[in-house]
Amino acid sequence: MQRRRLNILLITSILLVLACSGSQSAQPQATVAEAEKFIEETERLLARLSEKAARAAWVQANFITEDTEIIASQANQEYIEVLTRLASEVKRFDGLKLPPVLDRKFMLLKLNLFSLSDPKEREEVAKLGTSLEAEYGKGKACVDTGRLAGKCLPIGEVEQVMASSRDPEELKSVWTAWHAVGAPMRDKYTRFIQLQNKGAQELGFKDMGAMWRSRYDMPPAEFEAELERLWNQVRPLYESLHAYVRTRIQEQYGAQAVTEEGMIRADLLGNPWAQEWSNIYPLVSGGGGRPGYDLTAILKEKKIDELKMVRYGEDFFKSLGFAPLPQTFWERSLFVKPRDREVVCHASAWNLDFKDDLRLKMCIEIRDEDFITIHHELGHNFYQRAYNHLPILFQEGANDGFHEAIGDTVALAITPEYLHKVGLLTSIPRSDDTALLLRRALDKVAFLPFGLMIDQWRWKVMDGSLKPSDYNRGWWELREKYQGVTAPVARSEKDFDPGAKYHVPANVPYTRYFLAHILQFQFYRALCNEAGYKGPLHRCTFYDNKQAGEKLKAMLEMGASRPWPEALKAMTGETRIDAQALLDYFAPLKEWLDAQNAAANVMPGWNTRRTATAGGR
Repeated sequence: MQRRRLNILLITSILLVLACSGSQSAQPQATVAEAEKFIEETERLLARLSEKAARAAWVQANFITEDTEIIASQANQEYIEVLTRLASEVKRFDGLKLPPVLDRKFMLLKLNLFSLSDPKEREEVAKLGTSLEAEYGKGKACVDTGRLAGKCLPIGEVEQVMASSRDPEELKSVWTAWHAVGAPMRDKYTRFIQLQNKGAQELGFKDMGAMWRSRYDMPPAEFEAELERLWNQVRPLYESLHAYVRTRIQEQYGAQAVTEEGMIRADLLGNPWAQEWSNIYPLVSGGGGRPGYDLTAILKEKKIDELKMVRYGEDFFKSLGFAPLPQTFWERSLFVKPRDREVVCHASAWNLDFKDDLRLKMCIEIRDEDFITIHHELGHNFYQRAYNHLPILFQEGANDGFHEAIGDTVALAITPEYLHKVGLLTSIPRSDDTALLLRRALDKVAFLPFGLMIDQWRWKVMDGSLKPSDYNRGWWELREKYQGVTAPVARSEKDFDPGAKYHVPANVPYTRYFLAHILQFQFYRALCNEAGYKGPLHRCTFYDNKQAGEKLKAMLEMGASRPWPEALKAMTGETRIDAQALLDYFAPLKEWLDAQNAAANVMPGWNTRRTATAGGR
């Protein structure tokens, strides 16, 4: 996850500049020259003051104390004060015909603004935002039954248990204990959304969800239609995978694992949120083919530590022709969870000065999952540096899905052939391609509906169609509809299960991850073609191919300076996000899954439960 940099702090000097501009009614019609001057001054101030904002955010995330929480809250409040002033000042230029580059800068600036006219509400929303993220960071799963009774586990240890345990009662108890961290957030989150909506409405948007959906170079309704089109493209593949996994899970755990309607218990899928399922690969492989290697075991056997894992990620980008990460990256990043303090362990990539102060914040564990995540996060860092020559308003991805997709595109190239090239495998193992594809699908395909439903829920909350009294019911309706999973224990409105997922209390939009899981296959296919690869797509690695690296670098350097379809065309030759590359990648697996399901007389799909008492929701 990339840490957005314009969302924490700007300080008093920008307030003074804007305060000196005088009232809007007293000023004559603005000119293009005045608009250019306004944007130039704003960009200089944003660049200088946002660095201070990012440093405050970094300290708060890495040293969670009452003091740092107060400092971050004050920084948030000051930032919102500035955005409110900017929101008023920028209206002076509405309706003015501007050159295309300047017009795009104004558009991007407006989409990053926030407006609350009441100073007390600005203070309140700042405190709420900081408090919600801190509550998640401090959250622990306090288990009251089984071998873990009496232990309070941070999220990293929760993930370990959910990944490795095969005791359904233990999984249920740990899942329930972790999801309890959300309940205290419920009232704060309700108020936070009210204030977020009010701020968006003061800028002319229907609600904050509509504002979020306006960031994709198309009208919000058109963007929603695009999401539905993409979901319908990939849904048959997901449903085939779900049906196959459902059968294997039921063989392992019995009737308790699956509801009569065909939904899988969420705690049995190897992850606290059932968002990725690769940890249960040994259960669902059916005793058949194997990928031929265990990357976690290899890393441990070769004594690859946390720092060396990051070096492998850097080396991949270097092999494509990118410059090494700066020395300050290695000196200032967080790689290992400290023993002496609370930190937000959720992995994120940072650029604190809009130039070269790149950092990774991650509590790395020696496992294949984190090896992949490192490549994902470094994708953000190399993207951040590629566009650091641009004006600050263009220093973002073409859209936020692009930013999330870059590192994952590289991670797709972590094939047995790549692992052999870098010495982690002594030889390319004889392996079953179906096994390789199944393991990858348990991450990439299983994630798709989860990546979509988070913001589907949040947009309903923001537009008021889902009332606070129904937050948890609405959450599980969508999880059942899209994922075909259900809670292992009865849930009620005393619970607030969305709060147990970092991106909700941290207010990070999530549709970017759904888009990224489709875009990465488009990018990957384009880079494989550029590298001249001719074999099965899932076996391609473009490691050490400078031609592919130049193709990638050219797109990254565009940042947000052009609409995303132009950036997509520069990389792929296409102007529309499309799932066909993903479907082609997994085509051999889809054929195999359909055959397995037919042989077991299993029909893909499920029915949702919407009775008053079903599951306690």
